[in-house]
Amino acid sequence: MATATIESRAVLRTVPPGGLLFLDRISSPMGLLLLVHDAAGCVRALDFDDYGPRMRRLLERHYGAVESREAPVPAAIRAALDAYFARDFAALDNIPVAASGSEFQHRVWSALLRIGPGETWSYGRLAAAIGAPAASRAVGLANGANPIAVIVPCHRVIGANGTLTGYGGGLDRKRWLLQHEETNLFS
Repeated sequence: MATATIESRAVLRTVPPGGLLFLDRISSPMGLLLLVHDAAGCVRALDFDDYGPRMRRLLERHYGAVESREAPVPAAIRAALDAYFARDFAALDNIPVAASGSEFQHRVWSALLRIGPGETWSYGRLAAAIGAPAASRAVGLANGANPIAVIVPCHRVIGANGTLTGYGGGLDRKRWLLQHEETNLFS
């Protein structure tokens, strides 16, 4: 996988090659992760295994009748996730990501990739970063619809007053991720 700078990374808008998606589970310090990837090696979705039904609804909504089957995560993606959990946060920069979604969602998700480990942004700052400063609520909805947790770091978005706000995987996991990345919210 080629290394990309944070500024050049984006969540691609493509259809899965061959109309097929692959699912696998990966162990992590936070429990099992459910990862969906395509034949080209792009991560299409990543969520917590106990949120499997939500993942299946998301896949149905975004990809319709796309076939999916169990298959191992490509070694490079697994190695990058393992490195992230071992505190090599830059390892995630090498994972290609692609997802279905609206133009607005893709602007939000691509902007999330610019928030570095140990850093947080408010929904207002994220809205301003995509050129829609009055769209904090819409940005929050797009952030919540992010299908690629951890890699596309929606957990790095917090309330304007510095409080932890909603996270699809639960606030305990959001707190864990931020502490893992040594975000200075909790002193």
